[in-house]
Amino acid sequence: MSKTSSGVLANIIWPRPFAGLHGLKLADIPREFSAGLTLAALMIPLNIGYAQVAGLPPAAGLYAAIIPLVIFALLSSSRHLVTSPDASMAGLVGAALVAFAIPGDPMRLQYALALALMIGVLFFIFWIFRLAFLANFLSRAVMTGFITGLGIEVFTNQLRKVLAAPHAADPGMALAAAERIKDAMATSVDTQGYFVELVALFESIPHANLWSVAIGIAAFVIVRWFKRYAPKIPGALVALVLLTIVVAWFDLPAKGVSVLGAMPSGAPTLTLPSIPFADYLRLLPSALAIAAILLCEGLLLVRSYSSQHHYKADGNQMLFAWGAANVAAGFTGSLVTGNSASRSAAMTASGSRTQLPSLVAAGTIAIVMLFFTDTLAFLPNAALAAIVANAVLSLIEIHALKELWRMRRSEFWIATVCLLSVLALGPLKAVSIAFLLSTIDVIRRASTPDTAALLEAPDGSHFVPAGAKNAVSSTGLAIYRFGAPLYFANAPLFLDEIEQLVAQAPTPVRWFVLDAEAMTDVDTTGAAALRQAMTLLADHKVTFAVSRADRAFRSWLERYDLMDRIEGSHFYPTNRHAAAAFRDQQDG
Repeated sequence: MSKTSSGVLANIIWPRPFAGLHGLKLADIPREFSAGLTLAALMIPLNIGYAQVAGLPPAAGLYAAIIPLVIFALLSSSRHLVTSPDASMAGLVGAALVAFAIPGDPMRLQYALALALMIGVLFFIFWIFRLAFLANFLSRAVMTGFITGLGIEVFTNQLRKVLAAPHAADPGMALAAAERIKDAMATSVDTQGYFVELVALFESIPHANLWSVAIGIAAFVIVRWFKRYAPKIPGALVALVLLTIVVAWFDLPAKGVSVLGAMPSGAPTLTLPSIPFADYLRLLPSALAIAAILLCEGLLLVRSYSSQHHYKADGNQMLFAWGAANVAAGFTGSLVTGNSASRSAAMTASGSRTQLPSLVAAGTIAIVMLFFTDTLAFLPNAALAAIVANAVLSLIEIHALKELWRMRRSEFWIATVCLLSVLALGPLKAVSIAFLLSTIDVIRRASTPDTAALLEAPDGSHFVPAGAKNAVSSTGLAIYRFGAPLYFANAPLFLDEIEQLVAQAPTPVRWFVLDAEAMTDVDTTGAAALRQAMTLLADHKVTFAVSRADRAFRSWLERYDLMDRIEGSHFYPTNRHAAAAFRDQQDG
C-alpha cells in the first residue's frame, strides 16, 4: 500500500453505529412502534409501484425495505431521514437500464443489482475522501428543474398504466411513436424520452380499459381524500385494500383489469449480479449520475431535519450509510435505495424522533413477504399506478418555479432548461447538463463580482461608492474595491476597470489603493492581471497601495513574486489609514 493511500485510510473517521437511535427513551417506544407500522403501510404499495417504474419485479421494491432499510437505520447519523426507493430514483434507474434489457427480461434485474452495487461502492469512495461537500454544487434552481422534469415523466408513464390499453405495454408502440416524431421533425436524430411517452399516451386513450380507468381514478381520489382530511391514516394502503376487494368481488381481471400477479414468498436471499464484467464499465456513468443526485437530495434533507430538530448529523457518515444500504441492495435482490422525502415527512408528522420506525417497518414487511404474498398477487396495477402518480405530484414543483420567476429570472431559466433536458434528452443526460449549468452559473456570477470606486464621506467616518464621473477624488486618490477572489473568470474585468478608472478620471490619479478585503485567493491568471495593472499604474506614475488585505492575499503576492513591486509601507489596515497616508505625503 502506498504512503498516500495509507495516509488517507489513517485519517478516516469511522461511522458511529446507532447514531440514528440516540435520544430514544422507553416511554417513546409505543409511539415509535406505531410510526413503524404506518411506515410499512406506506412502503408496501409505493415500493411495489416504484419497482414497476424501474421495470423490475415487485419483489425488488419490497426487498429494498428489509435488509437495506435495517442497515441504513443502524448506520445513519440522521434520526429522521428514511431510505427507500422513490420516484425520481426509480425513473433514473429505469432510464439507465434501457440500454441493457427491456422490462420483463430477467437480465434487467441482474443489471439493476449491479447498478446498486456500483452506487454503493461510489458512496464508499465519497465517504473515504469526505466528499459530502459535493452536495453544494447543485443549486436549488437545478434541483427544482431536474426533479420537476422527472416528476412529469413518471406521472405520464403511470397514466398509461391506468389506461391499461391492450397494446400500451407493447415496446413496438413506443418505437413507432418515436419514428413518427422523427419523421415530423425531418431529422435523423434518435428521438426518445418523454415526448415518445406522450405520443404513446394519447394513442392509448381510444383503447383504454374503462374498468381499469375507474380503478385508477378511485385510488387517486381515495389517496387525495385521506391526505387532506385524515393525513395520519395511510390512504394508499386503504385504497389498495378496498380496490383489491372490488377487483376480486367483481372478477375484474376477466374484464381486462391487470393485477400484480404471483410473487415469490420468503425473505430475500444472498445473490450476486450475473453480468459481463465489461458491462460494469458501461454502467459507471449511470451509477455516477444516480449517486450524485442521491447525495445532493439526501444531504439537503439531512440538513433540513437536523436544523429543524436541533441536532448535528454527520454528512460523511450518511455517505457510508447510503453505501452500505446499496451494497446490501445489490446482494439481496433489491432496487437501488435512496431518500424518501414523503416517507420521512410522514414519520416526522407521526411524532417519530429516531430510526426505530424503520426497523419496525422492515420487520413488518419481512413478515408480509413470508406469509402474505398470495394476497399481494391480487393488487390491481391501475391502483398502484395511481398511487405512484399521486406521490410524484409532490415532485412537480410549480410553486418553486413561480418563486424563481419572481425572485431571480436567471435561476428560473436554468430550472427550465434542466426540466426540458430531462423530458427531451432523458434524465441521465440531463444530470450532466445540470452539473454543467451549475458550474456555468457559479462562474457567471463570480466573473461579475461587486466592484466599486470609493470616495471618503464628508465627515471622514466611512467610504461610499462613487459615480462614474467622480470615481477619483479631487486630490488624485482612487480607492477601488474588488469584491471577490481574483481568478481566471473575473481577471479581465479587474484589469479593464482599473484601466478605465485611470484613463477616464477627470483628475489625474496619483495614488491607487486596492481594497483587497474580499480577495482571499488569486490564481495564476489573476496574478498576471494584477501584474499588468501594477505595470499600467507605474507607467502612469501612479503609486500603488493595498488596504484591508489579509494574510492569504499577502501570501499569494509573495508566491507570485509581486510583493517586491509594492513598497513595504503601502499596506494599510483600513481605507482611512490609506487616505491619511496619501494626505500626509501630499502635505509633505
